[in-house]
Amino acid sequence: MQATAQEKPPVGIVFDCDLGDSIDDTLALALLHGFASRETPECRLVSVSLTKSNLQAAAFAEAVGRFYSNQSNREIPERFRRYRGLAIGLSDRGWSPDGTPLLAAPLAKQDADGNPLYLHEIERFTDTADPVAIIRNALTAQHDQNAIVVLTGPATNLARLLDLRDAKELIATKVRFLSVMGGAYPRGGPEYNIKSDIAAAKKLFAEWPTPIIASGGEVGDALPYPAESIENDFGWAENHPVVDAYRAYEEMPYDTPSWDITAALYAVRPDEGHFSASMPGTIRVLDDGRTEFEPSPEGKHRYLILEPSRKESAIRAFREIIGAQPAPRELPGFLRRAIAEREKQEAEEKRRKEEQRQTDPKAPPAK
Repeated sequence: MQATAQEKPPVGIVFDCDLGDSIDDTLALALLHGFASRETPECRLVSVSLTKSNLQAAAFAEAVGRFYSNQSNREIPERFRRYRGLAIGLSDRGWSPDGTPLLAAPLAKQDADGNPLYLHEIERFTDTADPVAIIRNALTAQHDQNAIVVLTGPATNLARLLDLRDAKELIATKVRFLSVMGGAYPRGGPEYNIKSDIAAAKKLFAEWPTPIIASGGEVGDALPYPAESIENDFGWAENHPVVDAYRAYEEMPYDTPSWDITAALYAVRPDEGHFSASMPGTIRVLDDGRTEFEPSPEGKHRYLILEPSRKESAIRAFREIIGAQPAPRELPGFLRRAIAEREKQEAEEKRRKEEQRQTDPKAPPAK
């Protein structure tokens, strides 16, 4: 039986990106984790998939997820924590296979004992998953019209998804809209995400069955994410993978265009008023990677427009969510009882061993 609107969980976000080529993908991922880890979650991150065919990108994506999970679970004794994160989808036919400093630096960071600060379990391609299967399975598990897809890289994975049998019907049933960072509007030069896989971008805009909201490069250019945030907003964490990646990407201090963050922010808060949307129309991808928007009342595409008066509110929203410490997760009653029972058993075992040691000096000491 279909759940009522009141019973539906927060909207599920399917995030497909080229993490590692520029720092804004990392900030967009942090924004989505931030929205999902608020005291009242505004979304759920239900899949993460990558078009950057690099193991470090997948490892870093998992490490960021583990970091946020540990922060949310910080009130649970560490020995009782279990990380049940998302499998990371990694394309074996994607783009930009080379490693980058923003990935390598945080993954190489160690504690005083020489252990990695940011844990992950991805060492080989077999430790990742097929991105198209990840996306399809995530959508299948969502309530109807309770998923939003966020694309901040080449359209490679989503174009392959469209080739699956019944995929378009599944997308139309489950997805409210696609929020994509790509192109320049209403007309502009070739933009990186589009020109990286022009054939896939053409297919996406021509065949995707739900509304598409595009954030062009001009929007991110007008909204620089401030270095001041990196310096001042993360004091609650002695070490933070996003901060370490930002510092490794370019020499500090620098402000970075917020290209990918804009698509993520609009996906979760489309009605917040940070952006305006154009009239309906159709986005067409040209052979050289340029995008053109043709107004049409029947069109399913729109593009974001940033009014100068809304610039400060958008940047403030970026900082408030990305720089916030995740809210501690409330332990369900069964887990509190299980932890209390385990601690009681451990205390009893320690007492028993101590009594045994007092009667038998050769017995091992209680731990």
